Amino acid sequence: MREILFKAKRIDNGEWVEGYVVRKHGLYFIYSIVNSESCRQNNYEIVPETLCQFTGLCDKNGNKIWENDICDRKEIYPEVVKMNTGDWTLDYSYVFGKEYGTDFCNLGFYVVRRKCVEVIGNIFDNPELLQEDTE
Repeated sequence: MREILFKAKRIDNGEWVEGYVVRKHGLYFIYSIVNSESCRQNNYEIVPETLCQFTGLCDKNGNKIWENDICDRKEIYPEVVKMNTGDWTLDYSYVFGKEYGTDFCNLGFYVVRRKCVEVIGNIFDNPELLQEDTE
């Protein structure tokens, strides 16, 4: 069973926080469990545009793979984790100047079977990873 988790940047300091997403009065919050025994939790208002869902998969180093992560599977370009037609994918549409969802491969196959996916960043903190090398 896949753990349903989200992460997003906090509105107050820009740091990433993970937990469960809640929308109240038009604002978005992440509820983060601090202590599961006492059910204590923190809540943080988040920047909605940075909201990313956990794929339920981890890369070859054991790092959680999130929506909008940038991954390397030793191709000539990095790929972006996106949901497409009900499945998590490694999307490389940007390489051809296209919208996401045009050119992609199955994330699960490369994580589970090939064990070659490594998270190297995300589109919010590391957009330069998706730019072509001009040298």
